Amino acid sequence: MQSKMYTTKPLPQQQLSDSNRRIIDPNGPSPLVYQVWKGNNRFCLGGRLVFGPDLRSIFLTVFLIVMPVILFCSFVSPKLVNEFPHSVANLIIAICVLFTGYVIILLFLTSGRDPGIIPRNSHPPEPEDEGDGSSISADWPGNQNGAPSLPPIKEVVVNGIVVKVKYCQTCMLYRPPRCSHCSICNNCVERFDHHCPWVGQCIGKRNYRFFFMFVSSTTMLCLYVFAFCWVNIRKIMDAHDCNLWRAFLKCPVSGILILYTFVAAWFVGGLTAFHLYLIFTNQTTYENFRYRYDGKMNPYNRGCALNIVDIFFSKIPSSRNNFRAKVKGDSSSVFTTSMPLGHAMSPEIPKRSFDIETGKRQAVAAEDFEDIQSQMESVGGLERCGTQPRRTNWDHKLNWEMSPDIRMLAGEFEMERGFTERQKINGGL
Repeated sequence: MQSKMYTTKPLPQQQLSDSNRRIIDPNGPSPLVYQVWKGNNRFCLGGRLVFGPDLRSIFLTVFLIVMPVILFCSFVSPKLVNEFPHSVANLIIAICVLFTGYVIILLFLTSGRDPGIIPRNSHPPEPEDEGDGSSISADWPGNQNGAPSLPPIKEVVVNGIVVKVKYCQTCMLYRPPRCSHCSICNNCVERFDHHCPWVGQCIGKRNYRFFFMFVSSTTMLCLYVFAFCWVNIRKIMDAHDCNLWRAFLKCPVSGILILYTFVAAWFVGGLTAFHLYLIFTNQTTYENFRYRYDGKMNPYNRGCALNIVDIFFSKIPSSRNNFRAKVKGDSSSVFTTSMPLGHAMSPEIPKRSFDIETGKRQAVAAEDFEDIQSQMESVGGLERCGTQPRRTNWDHKLNWEMSPDIRMLAGEFEMERGFTERQKINGGL
């Protein structure tokens, strides 16, 4: 019986995902960090600008700021030119236009920069490696049975006051004091204040100053337009010797802008006053609503003067993330799947497929797949029966970093195996 030689043809290029091409061609170009970012951020200009997921809200904010100014310059300012000296009227219009441009710049300085994102870990921290002066509660069960699980809360000392910090299961790190995880952006942010939908970005350590300047400047712009619209109405009343209602009918745009800027000034003005209080007491919006430092000692309050200096005159720290850097071979810190606390071999299914997994992986031969599969089964068996010994630092980190690759490789070889079997059946026919 004549035997036939069957060869496996490579999959067509259009059927391969980006991650599949990198496994088949490990020498392909390395992606940039922002291209494989696990947060919900959106990047522009090749990673130079980083926005939140609600980027479209910025266009609404720009419209709400620019449109009243356009109406003011188009319908109100021509009347002011006739009522004021020519140079004064032009100055009024120029100030309004320049101030609007300044507000828009502050808006993009707030929304288009890293607010203070803390990079994710590729594996959870080892309890014995924690040498930062923090302490773990003695009643935590992990301290009694020797299991490698991590406590959800640690205690650190800030200015002589004990502060509790939480473990972030998504970023696999203990959040520094004043840090919180934003559920919208899916990042841990330093000195997290809040997520502002109007600017489409988290407000944190690196953009809070610009956020306050944006809000306060918008308040002054509203008051500026409000005041000169009233001046225009007053001039109309004096020129035509009419009442307020008839003056509104002669220039309805002024009436609309008065009503609009009055409501907007209450909103952004109240926000400005609230954040002035937070600045004077060195609080964040998150801390004010959650901890209520009025009833207890605020560990971050250094006095009104030093608090103002800390916000407006201190140096803004550099970003901890280089979004335009190339992903290195060990790129698990960027795209390793988030895992629940104390389950090292049970990663959650990521919200994106492994097609965005990057890094230069060496192609694994088909015969090595059986060894990997047996290794997974053995580790899984130990985990199920609860007899898995405590791993060393090297073994612990290796398992965390390899688990996504093992799962992806299993899918890759299953796909290749099915494709090979179909080719054999077609060849036999």
